[in-house]
Amino acid sequence: MASERYTWGEEDLEASVLAYIEMKRKSESNENFSKLSYYKKLGEKFGRSPKSFEYRMQNISYAYHTLGREWLKGLKPASHVGTKKLQQIIELIFIHDKETFEEENKEFEIQVENILEKGISTQPDGTKKPIKTIRQIITIARDPKIKAYILQEAKGICEVCEKSGPFPDSKNRPYLEVHHLKPLANGGSDTVGNTVAVCPNCHRELHYSRDKMTVLEEIYKKINRLIKE
Repeated sequence: MASERYTWGEEDLEASVLAYIEMKRKSESNENFSKLSYYKKLGEKFGRSPKSFEYRMQNISYAYHTLGREWLKGLKPASHVGTKKLQQIIELIFIHDKETFEEENKEFEIQVENILEKGISTQPDGTKKPIKTIRQIITIARDPKIKAYILQEAKGICEVCEKSGPFPDSKNRPYLEVHHLKPLANGGSDTVGNTVAVCPNCHRELHYSRDKMTVLEEIYKKINRLIKE
């Protein structure tokens, strides 16, 4: 078994968040389950003790608490978690357990829409180190010009599968999403060199696929503007 000094990576952290969300949903629907069985399963997969995963779950509870959201009963929030790790956990919660975050991004999306309507003639520089602030939640400042430019240049075609967006959005444009290849919470830049326009299916593949690292490498080879960070 691996030492308890083992460093938590993206894969085991994401697996912990996914397990937490699954337990939380079962709890909310009054479905019987064993927390310990989840800890043991994760421990067997990643070579850590069940106790280490129990404490990580308490860190996830703290992330929910920081977001002002309900946390899983029986997993009291544990605040002893580094700022960077907390940022990663919060980003994973935003990805996997969405509530109504539209208000948080409303101003940003309005800016993106205004830029798209006017068009953007030059490639924006973006930000190598986006500013991070802590309010009730941790947020990372994004440049609306980056998203607008990436969507504009994609012209409704997914940069991964090269198919048109699956449906028209509210502005009658083929719907695409913008993905940062190295997550902002992990120190990724908000630049065109770290960002792609993708359809929802390819976006989920980049997050969940068993072969997501292979897909990522293929994207870097395929798109010349991208810079591996």
